[in-house]
Amino acid sequence: MCASVKYNSRGPALIPRMKTRHRIYYIALFSIVLLGLIATGVFQFWPHSIESSTDWTVEKRSIHDVPVIKLPADSPIPERGDLSCRMHTCFDVYRCGYNPKNKIKVYIYPLKKYVDELGVPVSNTISAEYNELLSAISESDFYTDDINRSCLFVPSIDVLNQNTLRIKETAQALAKLPRWDRGTNHLLFNMLPGGPPDYNTALDVPRDRALLAGGGFSTWTYRQGYDVSIPVYSPFSAEADLPPKPLGLRRYLILSAQMAIHPEYRSELEVLRAENEDIFLILDKCTNLSDGTSSVKKRCYKNQVFDYPQVLQEGTFCVVVRGARLGQSLLSDVLQAGCVPVVIADSYILPFSEVLDWKRASIVIPEEKLPEMLSILKSIPQRQIEELQNQARWFWEAYFKSMKAIALATLHIINDRIYPYAARSYEEWNNPTAVKWRSVNNPLFLPLIPPRSQGFTAIILTYDRVESLFRVITEISKVPSLSKLLVVWNNQNKNPPEESLWPKVGVPLKVVKTKENKLSNRFFPYDEIETEAVLAIDDDIIMLTSDELQFGYEVWREFPDRLVGYPGRLHLWDHEAGKWKYESEWTNEVSMVLTGAAFYHKYFNYLYTYTMPGDIKNWVDEHMNCEDIAMNFLVANVTGKAPIKVTPRKKFKCPECTAIDGLSLDQTHMVERSECINKFASVFGTMPLKVVEHRADPVLYKDDFPEKLKSFPNIGSL
Repeated sequence: MCASVKYNSRGPALIPRMKTRHRIYYIALFSIVLLGLIATGVFQFWPHSIESSTDWTVEKRSIHDVPVIKLPADSPIPERGDLSCRMHTCFDVYRCGYNPKNKIKVYIYPLKKYVDELGVPVSNTISAEYNELLSAISESDFYTDDINRSCLFVPSIDVLNQNTLRIKETAQALAKLPRWDRGTNHLLFNMLPGGPPDYNTALDVPRDRALLAGGGFSTWTYRQGYDVSIPVYSPFSAEADLPPKPLGLRRYLILSAQMAIHPEYRSELEVLRAENEDIFLILDKCTNLSDGTSSVKKRCYKNQVFDYPQVLQEGTFCVVVRGARLGQSLLSDVLQAGCVPVVIADSYILPFSEVLDWKRASIVIPEEKLPEMLSILKSIPQRQIEELQNQARWFWEAYFKSMKAIALATLHIINDRIYPYAARSYEEWNNPTAVKWRSVNNPLFLPLIPPRSQGFTAIILTYDRVESLFRVITEISKVPSLSKLLVVWNNQNKNPPEESLWPKVGVPLKVVKTKENKLSNRFFPYDEIETEAVLAIDDDIIMLTSDELQFGYEVWREFPDRLVGYPGRLHLWDHEAGKWKYESEWTNEVSMVLTGAAFYHKYFNYLYTYTMPGDIKNWVDEHMNCEDIAMNFLVANVTGKAPIKVTPRKKFKCPECTAIDGLSLDQTHMVERSECINKFASVFGTMPLKVVEHRADPVLYKDDFPEKLKSFPNIGSL
């Protein structure tokens, strides 16, 4: 008979007599499931090793638990290194291909443990610095975990410090990489090349065609336009807290804190110091420190002990002399201290010299002119000293501060070679953020990718004036050069009209619904903009004729770096109030054209959205005012040029609009515009707007000719 099962209100009761072997079976099964869940959780949340292709940690990792690769004694060794290599001869740019972001893809090989025939490891660990470098690459936009999509390959073999390498075996390990192919498109990072007694200025590991990012190149070993000269990372960068000091002269005019200087150079420095003891301090390694005191962070002069690198901030100029190796970590410490480096090392290729203008951050003196150093430095005016100090500190912040900064700067340089039309400009590489907006340059002088569509894209910002919007669309659609209409619907509380209600036009019409009601939405770089030319126009500008718009576009084609528009405005200095004033009355001068009806290059949408200085963009969106003034400031500041007003029309008020229809009819709106000009001038650090007394009209505009002979007969009235 079957045993009955007892039920209660909560379900069946437990069976009182379960066989022992069944009980053991269920307990074992439950334990296995529980252990599996725990193991899964540990795998998900425990830090992965550097072997992972998608998660490079910044910890120092052992390589004892990774795949082992044995290197037979007769394994192939790459060629020594082709000194004739250049990007067009030894680099396969076709692997990189074209991509919309103009950015190379970098693959990092998984970590492997390489051993010789006796089982002795080629390397025991991967250094913390190289781990940090690989982590930076893997977290950047350059990284890909798909080896087939990669343009550049970075081995996980650490060759930063040649002192730790077995030269032959390291070369054999490189040759074992799956995509090595004589080192084509492979990048090696090395900071300490060579070894005693000669200390070669480039890595001694045979590397064939591989690019080398090296920290001690000379003009004899550097392959111009192929290799990348990088700094020697200083461990003090992460440890020392050196807050910026005021610019200008400091306690010592010249300071030398370099240890192990060649006796010949030290004797020459001592001669100079003897003649100028009050302004010249020479420090050396401390030999009289008490037990337990680290000599690495100390420097001494006779019995005086100084903290290093803090003491570097006491010098206006800091000497960086050739050592056993050309590349010195001292250079990084000097830049961090805001001390102007005086580089005395003939044939040394300074870090990132391909893009950095070292004349703005250092003084380079030939070794034979070392005795003249003092007179050279004394002749430098204080204003130039302050500029050098500021630039030196900024170079460190931007390119020397961490292994991440060094790695990304290296990849950007290589990226600029492969996509030169999208390369960073001189100003972007060399101008500190604080002064970048005061520089004047034409952003459109570089070759541009041909536009996917000719003509212009009209962007209409609208909120709720549907009838007026439809009239604007109808008028603009008559312009021959119109390529597309883009309506930016800025009303989140109301949907746009149904598609059937919109005017029928002969060009694509796209409606973009925004997430927030912001004026800056009109300057967002929408993907739908396929032309270089953009016409920004308000939904109440119904008075412009197709001839006026077509003529404005033709003028812009001749001046694509300008704002070309219709409503002209002026900024004036109010002597009584001591500040700038916004002027909308008719005058003989113009310094702004309002973007309620203006042509400009789509490039400025990117600048407005992503690089507008200070809090200008947020201020505009909060106050719902002055986005047009901000764009005028931006364009004038970047190009150093005035806008171009076209056609004589001066009246742009919508005749059917009431006072509640538009922002610009509010009295406080006009008062705020003067405040805008003063605020923007303060943020930019200058007044970039330029005043002109001319406008552009068609050639036969006022000539007594038959209308049919004029290209633009319907220019309209005032």
